Amino acid sequence: MQLNCSKKLVSEKICEPDKVMYATVMNGLSKRGHTQKALGLLRLMEQGNTKPNIVIYNIAIDALCKDRNLDAAINLFNEMKQKGIPPNIVTYSSLIDYFCKLGQWNFFDFVLWVNLNIYPNVHTFTMVIDGLCKEGKVEDAEEIMRHMIEKGIEPNIITYNAIIDGYCLRGHLDRARRVFDSMIDKKPGIISYNILINGYCKKKKVDEAMQLFRGVSQKRSKPDIFTYNTILQGLVEVGRIGSAKQIYAKMLSTGPKPNLITHNTLLNGYFKHGLVEEAMPLFRKLERKRENTNIIFYNNIISGLCKNDKVDKALAIFEKLSSIGLLPDVRTYTIMINGFCLQGLLDEAKDMLRRMEDNSCFPNNVTYNVIMQGFSGAAKLVK
Repeated sequence: MQLNCSKKLVSEKICEPDKVMYATVMNGLSKRGHTQKALGLLRLMEQGNTKPNIVIYNIAIDALCKDRNLDAAINLFNEMKQKGIPPNIVTYSSLIDYFCKLGQWNFFDFVLWVNLNIYPNVHTFTMVIDGLCKEGKVEDAEEIMRHMIEKGIEPNIITYNAIIDGYCLRGHLDRARRVFDSMIDKKPGIISYNILINGYCKKKKVDEAMQLFRGVSQKRSKPDIFTYNTILQGLVEVGRIGSAKQIYAKMLSTGPKPNLITHNTLLNGYFKHGLVEEAMPLFRKLERKRENTNIIFYNNIISGLCKNDKVDKALAIFEKLSSIGLLPDVRTYTIMINGFCLQGLLDEAKDMLRRMEDNSCFPNNVTYNVIMQGFSGAAKLVK
């Protein structure tokens, strides 16, 4: 349909589609697997006044790669170069991604170095390494890095970060640390530290994360907001609230300004461990400042209070949302309904459901599950 419309516009001279129109239609066709129709549009462009540019060729080459039609992709690549249109990083990305998925590294080298006369640089190799790591093929990525070094191309910080992150994603923290330590002479930046700290925190190895955190300040890098938020999350997860409070205090005195994630993390930690009296002063302070507060923030507060059997306080906060310019969303209502159900207040739960529908905020599957569990006496906490 899209192709026919474009052909009609050109053949009947209704109007001459511009490059943006062609690119939009071709992109839609290629995403639906209609590669030949997308190529047909490219050929149609060649017959008109609007000639294909690099964006158009990239769409077609990417579609051919996704169809595993490498010969056609390379032919189109060469055709593009012959017409004086230089390839860009998007062009190379499509070809590189194809080889990454097939794991054909020798063929990858052959095509890039011989057929296409492209000489990979550190950026090209890093793209391949990052693609492998994201697919969990970190050992292959390290092999490519060794291959890269043999060709006299020195990996950079981004290359190392990709491999460290790959090992962290797989939970292989010892290997991640080995790679991290091997790049010390390159003076890793805060991103390198953040990746490894996050890896340790996700595996609840908070002592190792704290050691790295303390080490950052001794280097040229300084902890950023992501570093602090990651450490706070790690400490909260293992119940080390005292240490989390110390990190937060340090953040206030010498670190970056806390954001919404910082405060939600700390407040969730207080509520998770039953420290309502610790949570509420911080909540009131933030509420007075109207700083880093939105409906997600209030949902977390209401949820935390409900989980700690403080449904009356949760309801009081819920009732004043509209007065501060915030509309309850489906999660807000669901949390309150769940809170009532947990306390056996089924009439209040039904009233809240009615209010929800009256305000054109329609229940979702979670809401209905909460109602069913509540009325069957098996209510659960909503996360």
